[in-house]
Amino acid sequence: MVLDSPHSGTAYPADFGFACDYASLRRAEDTHVEKLYDFAPALGATWIEAKFPRSYLDVNRNITEIDTSLLNDTWPDPVETDPSAMSKVRLGKGLIWRLTDDGIPIYDRPLSVMEVRSRIDNCWRPYHEAVGAAIETAHARHGYCIHLNCHSMPAVASSHATEFPGEVHADFVIGDRDASTASSLLSLEICEHLRARGYSVSYNHPYKGVELVRRHSDPTRHRHSIQVEINRRLYMDEQTLEISEGFAPLQASLRALVSQLLTMDPRKL
Repeated sequence: MVLDSPHSGTAYPADFGFACDYASLRRAEDTHVEKLYDFAPALGATWIEAKFPRSYLDVNRNITEIDTSLLNDTWPDPVETDPSAMSKVRLGKGLIWRLTDDGIPIYDRPLSVMEVRSRIDNCWRPYHEAVGAAIETAHARHGYCIHLNCHSMPAVASSHATEFPGEVHADFVIGDRDASTASSLLSLEICEHLRARGYSVSYNHPYKGVELVRRHSDPTRHRHSIQVEINRRLYMDEQTLEISEGFAPLQASLRALVSQLLTMDPRKL
């Protein structure tokens, strides 16, 4: 198994140059997700996490998802044209964020092509290389790989977070891009495991999975990538970012899930 957390980073680079309130940026983090899964390496799973924040560069976007309105010059590389992929860019949530989840502008200046390319080279490329290499190693060793892309979500969707502002989220959202990045049987097994432990679970709504599961999956070759979204109200105070008493039982449930998946061979599903 390979697990990754692309959005829990809290090391804000010196060259970020943001102009909005720091607390607003903190609310964009998948806060404490790296702590929820800190048991994974001891179980034998590979764990990968981003240290930089998603508002600086979102590794769960393709490098073509450029918001050109942020730049002080013409972007010289390909730009995404697919309407579904561009939906996040329109919300201000492309590869480089323009707005916070609440629609607050992050910058009071244009960004240069050079600094965007630097973020891609120093953050996006190494992260995807690490995830890809881990999946390749697991697949070579076992003939299959289960990849969990680990996230958290607010209890209620913010105005600029998704295409469904104001939606009240389930406890978990399991996404496999409509069964294109993993066996639906495997995804539904995860859903049923969580429901059996008393959680409400949604499948492929409102989060289907984005670039990390799309890029690194190949179910026909037994490379299964599934996005797991956890409702933050289960384990933290969304205002103070403090861990709540719900953290320990949730972590126990996640440990049980990962332990079960480590015993599964998806080739037999």
